[in-house]
Amino acid sequence: MGWTRQLRITPLSTVNYFRAKVLCGYLTALLSLGVLYLAGTSVGVRLSAAHWLTMTGLLLIGLVPFAVLGIMLGHLLAVDSLGPALGGITALFALLGGAWGPLVTGGALLKVVKCIPSYWLVQAGKTALGGSGWPPAEAWIVIGVWTAIHAGTATRVFQRDTART
Repeated sequence: MGWTRQLRITPLSTVNYFRAKVLCGYLTALLSLGVLYLAGTSVGVRLSAAHWLTMTGLLLIGLVPFAVLGIMLGHLLAVDSLGPALGGITALFALLGGAWGPLVTGGALLKVVKCIPSYWLVQAGKTALGGSGWPPAEAWIVIGVWTAIHAGTATRVFQRDTART
């Protein structure tokens, strides 16, 4: 039945379970960011330490709703369907957020795109290029709302799974 089932049958609290899962996600993200930073510096990217730290901090904050979304989907989907679902969701968020280039540059659709956390994650990555006044309150609100919604849903799904075992 797997490691997650083993964790669910322990007296581990929901809060500690989520802390451990998010911490593991963050360690993976830090490793990935480190590799990306090394690759960037090897091709000539030069930033001050303050810019690297600011960008890293904002990226890690922007990843919170995605870490919680991953935990939620891990409890909702079967193991066989989790990989393809996460790949598709990640691609959709990347497309809409502008990770592969700006999808929209103005109008009503930009207002919609600004309501998803991946847009602000991309903007956080651009802070090293000298963005001023970043992050705006709108970014914090979007990230906070998505995190709260996903955390609430993930908590209910986890507790449902725990009660079932």
